[in-house]
Amino acid sequence: MNRKHDFDVIVIGAGPGGYACAIRAAQLGLRTACIDERETLGGTCLNVGCIPSKALLHATYIYDAAANGTWSRFGIRAESLSFDLAAMMAQKDEIVRGLTRGIEFLFRKNKVERIQGSAAFEDAHTIMVADKRLTARHVIIATGSVPAPFRSARIDNDAGIIVDSTGALALKSVPERLIVIGGGVIGLELGSVWARLGSNVTILEYQDAILPGMDGDIRKTMQQLLQAQGMQIKTAVEVQTIEQAGRTAIVTCRQNGESKSMEADTVLVATGRRPNTAGLHLKKIGLVPDERGFIPVDHTWKTQIDGVYAIGDVTNGPMLAHRAEDEGIALAERLAGIVRDVNHAVIPAVVYTHPEVATVGETEETVRQSGRPYKVSKFPMLANSRAKANGESEGFVKLIAHEKTDIVLGAHVIASVAGTMIAQIAQAMEFGATAEDIAYTCHAHPTHGEAIKEAALGLDGSPIHI
Repeated sequence: MNRKHDFDVIVIGAGPGGYACAIRAAQLGLRTACIDERETLGGTCLNVGCIPSKALLHATYIYDAAANGTWSRFGIRAESLSFDLAAMMAQKDEIVRGLTRGIEFLFRKNKVERIQGSAAFEDAHTIMVADKRLTARHVIIATGSVPAPFRSARIDNDAGIIVDSTGALALKSVPERLIVIGGGVIGLELGSVWARLGSNVTILEYQDAILPGMDGDIRKTMQQLLQAQGMQIKTAVEVQTIEQAGRTAIVTCRQNGESKSMEADTVLVATGRRPNTAGLHLKKIGLVPDERGFIPVDHTWKTQIDGVYAIGDVTNGPMLAHRAEDEGIALAERLAGIVRDVNHAVIPAVVYTHPEVATVGETEETVRQSGRPYKVSKFPMLANSRAKANGESEGFVKLIAHEKTDIVLGAHVIASVAGTMIAQIAQAMEFGATAEDIAYTCHAHPTHGEAIKEAALGLDGSPIHI
């Protein structure tokens, strides 16, 4: 250790990227501190994002399956069914508490010094936390993202009328009418939670289909499936104002050239997220974010300021917890002298609706626009024996491969366990696998993964079960 500094590494932010980076750095012998303003570790993802939303998605899926006939197809009768929202919320909170305590244990185990408070740069190697001055050879910004504001809409999560994703995870009652502004991942997941509990959910999406940026077949099919579940989805809608009127909210918007107003008990603003860098005093060290607020970095996560690095949501790229975690671990290893990179072309993304959506690599649209010769295969989950046995046969596996080399370029899955299925394809792509490699790998029967094998066989026109 350079004795003129308090630490080798200071990580600002204890979300998935920050805490993983801090733990790995400490494991490699670097004296490490992690600063975060929350009382609990884990960042947005663990406290008010990924984990609590999945807890509610799972709870409401179980209730919906029992209440709306899925169980009855298997001879399971659920009479006089009801749910206890307060108990659901309490279980969600207990899951979060258990996981945050787990990170506290890992910090202690690996001798990461935890510091609670708001961090601000004094210079490139000095961080102020209140009146405490800390220095380090390397400072890593891992402060994540926050919900992007929507024009003049005033978010008040406590009131529960105009809320962001944090407020939508803590509503005290089921809104009779819920309007979700934004048909992306957050809007669809949280919309699903409340729709399953009886809310009349309307999704308003600015683009011409939900899930912007995803493969066209995914966008079209998921819109149909979610509408079949009772969600109202309106696309090509420009929301103009969101205003509170007593105990309700009024949304004014334009669609097909016509203006209209809609009333709801709760409006969820889910129009994206932005980098969380306020209060860091980046200007003090000459660190200038780009026009969208992201911190520019090179492939080793170095900023333009020597000794200062940035990972995860504060940098340009998909705002995904696993991307931040991989970057944090790789950066810690680099600081310890181990050269490691992250393949940003192979980062999977998952939407935890039912069925789930999972995607990795390029979409058919981006491959087509690039001018490369390609081939596509789709295998329906309806022809997969495990999906049929489970009564969850919606969706498909879509593989895209280079026409000449057969190397897999992208994969797009809709299935009940798509998030688990995508890992196989991501690993295959990481090793430069061809579709033939996947097709001739033996898959256990009966499993959902067989649909991946069949889609790979289909690229050469030889699927077995369709």
